Amino acid sequence: MRRRVVVTGMGIITSLGLGKKENLLGILEGRNAIKDIASFEVSGYRGKTGGEIRDFNFSKKLKRLKPSRLDRATKLLLVAIDEAINEARLVENLPSETPIILGTTLGGMLSGESYHRDIICGQKGNPALLIDYLAHHQGLHIADEYGLCGSAFTVSNACASGANAIGFAYNEIRSGCAEMVLVGGYDTMCEFTFAGFNSLQAITQTLCRPFDKNRDGLVLGEGVGIMVLEEMASAVSRNAPLLAEIIGYGESSDAFHITRPDPGGEGASLAIFRALSDAGVGSGDIDYINAHGTGTPFNDVTEAKAIQKIFGPACKNIAVSSVKSMIGHLLGGASAVEAIITIMAMNEGVLPPNLNYETHDPECPLNIVDGPGQRALIRRAVSNSFGFGGTNAAIVFQGINA
Repeated sequence: MRRRVVVTGMGIITSLGLGKKENLLGILEGRNAIKDIASFEVSGYRGKTGGEIRDFNFSKKLKRLKPSRLDRATKLLLVAIDEAINEARLVENLPSETPIILGTTLGGMLSGESYHRDIICGQKGNPALLIDYLAHHQGLHIADEYGLCGSAFTVSNACASGANAIGFAYNEIRSGCAEMVLVGGYDTMCEFTFAGFNSLQAITQTLCRPFDKNRDGLVLGEGVGIMVLEEMASAVSRNAPLLAEIIGYGESSDAFHITRPDPGGEGASLAIFRALSDAGVGSGDIDYINAHGTGTPFNDVTEAKAIQKIFGPACKNIAVSSVKSMIGHLLGGASAVEAIITIMAMNEGVLPPNLNYETHDPECPLNIVDGPGQRALIRRAVSNSFGFGGTNAAIVFQGINA
């Protein structure tokens, strides 16, 4: 018999704010957290805006690590993990054998940038920066600080990294390989990536407007999302809060192009199909889709085709939105953050808005949530994540009382 997997704690930091409370308030208000980039000079770039985390002051008292030697990514993770384990009632008793599984595309890229900057300026680079630069090192920092001696995995699979990490954790628990997993995704804003997306001309010069006919590009952001996943019977036995259940996960790889999605949406639709099949639910059982929705011309049409292919006529009744219009594209952190926002939306009974949606696109005939504050009963939801190179993932969440 397959074991059931529930979410018992969540931690989140985005440009909307630090923690679940601020992020939920931002969703309810439909707040646009995308502003002019402040962390580096952008005058020479096509785009000028992003979803940066402002006013983040790291003050956590550490047991084993030295704050002065930590990358910004690790500091964000530490704060989000504290929120997640506090909600899960594990502050004093997080089992040491708990695996940690993190998804990221950049790892400690800011440390790498700092080292590179020192070298080209003729200064001696700090070797410690090269250690933090490695994408797996943030997970090792976390394991060290919290005294975790179980497995530490890093998933780096483009923009589906966070969803893949959650799917991996889900499979570990339901197969009996783990009772509890600390899982999530993260990425920070850095000029290296900003320059790359600008060179691809994927960055908008105006607004991020997913699925709108006049969309012309994405906006980058930064953030972290952390979940505590547990086997349901174990969570119930210790009286842990039950926030949502993961009932399905699907992935695929279409390898169509290094940056462009398959125009037919075959790989994306296969991931959604596999997630629904894994969950044992049909197209009419889904109330909300948290779309990948980057706001680029190619991605949104591809995703719309995939959704239409799987859900068919039910599309007209399923609310769809992309929160990237509010916080930007968080790359490896996007799908973990968006999964948490999906769960918050389910529990609050509110549909996250798809900001800046004004003009219907016949090529994206979806039921777009075009404004904040729209209430709905969300019993089950799908969170989509697609990335460069044809990486596709979808997760099905179900409310505890669904």
